[in-house]
Amino acid sequence: MASTLSWGSACCPRPHRVGGGARNEGPRNPIEAGRVMPILAQKKAKKIRKIILKEDVTELGKKGDLLDVKAGYYRNFLLPTGRAQLVTPLLLKEMRIEEERIEAEKQRVKEEAQQLALIFQTVGAFKVKRKGGKGKQIFGTVTAQDLVDIIKAQLNRDVDKRIVTLPEIRETGEYIAELKLHPEVSAVVRLNVYAN
Repeated sequence: MASTLSWGSACCPRPHRVGGGARNEGPRNPIEAGRVMPILAQKKAKKIRKIILKEDVTELGKKGDLLDVKAGYYRNFLLPTGRAQLVTPLLLKEMRIEEERIEAEKQRVKEEAQQLALIFQTVGAFKVKRKGGKGKQIFGTVTAQDLVDIIKAQLNRDVDKRIVTLPEIRETGEYIAELKLHPEVSAVVRLNVYAN
């Protein structure tokens, strides 16, 4: 015996009203009554993870970048290869402390470069002696390495020859060289080249 279940079946009795059921209650179906019950469907939530890169990743970012990536990309690629880790409050605090330390170090290096530039300005001209030729010409040229050696001998300062910008010096006279001590600080040094 097949039975169909409906709202009116015996297993789910309708509630009875107190005061009798003689009154006309209208249609039982909400659609028939003109009321449509909205069906709310939730949009599929995007699963995004906040991460910090441990090393440079092509087309994603550089080491230390704070990024939002999809959970699957993090779970399947970045985490197994050890290129990223999830952001935690402790990790953010450590990153902030590290950034402050790096910023303080950059500031210290800049101040040191400014002091060195001031020293170079107060020294005056460096004297370079070369073997003389005809007239004002000298044998050979004065190179950046020559200037670095003179600075080392006179001021006891180590300077990298790659930061020295020197014009081509083939004659005696006074020349100006530029030392790029820091991306924001450069010093101008005078050279007196004379023949012996």
